[in-house]
Amino acid sequence: MILDLTKKELEDGARLVREAVPPTPQYSWPLLNERAGTEVWVKHENHTATGAFKIRGGLVLAAEIKRRDPKVQGVISATRGNHGQSVAFAGRRHGLRSVIVVPHGNSKEKNAAMRAWGAELIEHGRDYDEAREHAHKLSKEQGLFYIGPFHRELVVGVGSYAMELFQGAPALDEVYVPIGCGSGICGVIAWRDALGLATRVVGVVSENAACYALSYAAGKPVETKSAITFADGVAVRVPVPEALEAIRAGADRIVQVSDDEVKAAMRDFYRCTHNIAEGAGAAPLAALLKDKERKGARFAVILSGGNIDREMYLEALAG
Repeated sequence: MILDLTKKELEDGARLVREAVPPTPQYSWPLLNERAGTEVWVKHENHTATGAFKIRGGLVLAAEIKRRDPKVQGVISATRGNHGQSVAFAGRRHGLRSVIVVPHGNSKEKNAAMRAWGAELIEHGRDYDEAREHAHKLSKEQGLFYIGPFHRELVVGVGSYAMELFQGAPALDEVYVPIGCGSGICGVIAWRDALGLATRVVGVVSENAACYALSYAAGKPVETKSAITFADGVAVRVPVPEALEAIRAGADRIVQVSDDEVKAAMRDFYRCTHNIAEGAGAAPLAALLKDKERKGARFAVILSGGNIDREMYLEALAG
């Protein structure tokens, strides 16, 4: 099993998440099934308190940080938004100061949401990876626990949505998962393996931020020079080696999608289900709709979040 995660460890993490986050639904929408020409189950992580799946991981990691060092004063991390809300939400619950670094030009509404949950926000860098480097530097200067893009506890926490999906939906042939830094897809793979299922896991990235697709094909980490995409939740230039190893071992393939395909999938979600999907949240549906390699008759897509600025959403809806 990836990361040597045991079923008990995954179950303990799921129970911890459940104390603060009710299970999110998984629905098979008739109009969406018609659009896809097959049976599709949607895991609605846009229905959490922060509007995204990331809330789960922060809870498990913050609890572990407090267990290791009860006197810890605070945490710091970098994000484009959803991870930052998770850190702030968990920090408030565990009495921790939360400092979040975002790149310049980040989503105004995501920034506002992070501040509302109690985060101290710092803007630095042209993209997520430069913000991440600055957060690591500040952690040493201010004596804060640095939360990187990939931790064992983050995988355990966010993986709880996969448990809910696999237990709440019929047997699935394939599940499409967006890849940012990798915690979500690794959690899906971990629970798939822990439950002994035959479901194939398909990763999804933007063709404008394709480091994981390139690395998956090359068998080693491959960085890209830029990661400018409408789907900011997957806008990553540098793959996490541990995540890449787990994805290469447990994922069937990785599908790349264009910004136009993502926007079309956002429109499909609204038309067929009246749910708001941010770019990364719509990417799995975009991949399912274009994937010539899909195999089976019953699929799932992870609607990982619905946090998108009004202007960007109107742009997508306008087509």
